[in-house]
Amino acid sequence: MSSKQNVNECTIYTQMMNLKVKTLLNIFLYSITGPIILYCFLSFLYYHENLRNTQLSTAEIKEKNPLYRVYTKSNDTEYLKHVFLVLERLGFKQTNDAFNWDLLWAHDYPFRSLSSSLKKLKAHQRVNHIPGCGYITNKVDLSTAEGRYILPAFKIPEQSNEFFLYANQHPEKMFVQKSNDHRGISIKNVSDINVTETGSFVQEFIQRPFLIDGYKFDIGIYTVITSVDPLRVYIYKGDVLFRFCPVKYYPFDPEVLDKYIVGDDYLPIWNVPSLKHYYTKLKFSMKDSFDAYVRMQAKDPEKVWSGVREAIREITLSKEIYIKEAIKRFGNGRNFFELIRVDFALDENLNIYTMEANMSPNLSSAHYLPNQLLYEQVIFNLFSLVGIGQRIRKDSLKIRNRMEEEMEVAEKNIMVLPELCIECNDCFRVECQLCSPCFTPETKLILSQSYLENQNKMDFQRIFPPPITKDMILKDYTIKNQLLVRWYQGKCELDHSWCS
Repeated sequence: MSSKQNVNECTIYTQMMNLKVKTLLNIFLYSITGPIILYCFLSFLYYHENLRNTQLSTAEIKEKNPLYRVYTKSNDTEYLKHVFLVLERLGFKQTNDAFNWDLLWAHDYPFRSLSSSLKKLKAHQRVNHIPGCGYITNKVDLSTAEGRYILPAFKIPEQSNEFFLYANQHPEKMFVQKSNDHRGISIKNVSDINVTETGSFVQEFIQRPFLIDGYKFDIGIYTVITSVDPLRVYIYKGDVLFRFCPVKYYPFDPEVLDKYIVGDDYLPIWNVPSLKHYYTKLKFSMKDSFDAYVRMQAKDPEKVWSGVREAIREITLSKEIYIKEAIKRFGNGRNFFELIRVDFALDENLNIYTMEANMSPNLSSAHYLPNQLLYEQVIFNLFSLVGIGQRIRKDSLKIRNRMEEEMEVAEKNIMVLPELCIECNDCFRVECQLCSPCFTPETKLILSQSYLENQNKMDFQRIFPPPITKDMILKDYTIKNQLLVRWYQGKCELDHSWCS
């Protein structure tokens, strides 16, 4: 028994020693290989992360963005903050390169200082002003033009005699003297008018304005001209800008300018009691808040808006010939577009009168933060309309290839008047110029741009060419305008959504 016991004990001892050796060996191996494996794993993760970052960096280096350049006489561009924000959201980057850019955003009129470079624009480059639009935005020229929606006005000193004659014939009327810089406006007695002040004008004053809660106000309509010769004009219908005088109109006192002059510190719509609930609580736009109030007064707000559309058509058509001449020095004008704000006032019967048109209208919400949304939506819709906010991701506004171009607008998209075109065999016939065999490169470009604008107009509404009707009279339009209106008529016949 003792020998067997010794054998068993020896066997157990051997097994225990083997187990200890194996355990020590495993511990030794794990202590060596574990860190090696961990090191290799961490090295792999580090390498993978570096590789990913390198690839991203390479992609960022390779990725290009469309570029915009800013032209302004001031070094402080904070007032253009919302323009920059919208452009950056659309993928644009700012550049200081004087020649290689896609969009030039000029706050100041650029056609004098940058004349030489703006005469050599590439086809894809866009500029936010049109040469000659000063004929619309110049206060003296606009106010002294003849029109159904412009109050009688007289250039000083050139029309001083006509003014005194008119004043004598209408002794009950009141007048304000204004200048191009919009400073020093006030009601004056006829005897106090400075008839030697060059660059000013005297205009009849609306003595009985339409008031809301006793406050006089003006209405700003954002207007875009996308083409001249032929003319294409749009207004922003998503909203309008209402600005109220900070002091109630009655009892009237011509010495208190805040009763009848809208200044920088105007009363905003959200502080006007009858409109505040619509605008702040019910979340209506300024325009819809106004419309609701007017209807509550048993009046029709459409009288205002139809007058606005007709007034802007009248203004742009009357100035078209002068703008067309100014554009000639800068090529065919297809690179340019213009955003202006046309301001109107109302009399007590909702008749509208054009007050002024502002080049580079204020788009800064620094003074009134709630206006930020209005400004950014106007800018965003503008860039869509003129083709700057494109649906195709590109590193420039350049056309890359024909297939991509035709994907947006092909010849079939601009074809109209099939019954006429099937019989057209004379391209000298005006209407036949709208048929494919008679297309010139310019005609095709004009119609393609018109098509794209209609597709991309978003909250802009076309006001010229005007809404299509059966009894339209075209003889007073230029030949190019007649041809474009006829094209819209053809599109309207094929698709009623094109009629207005």
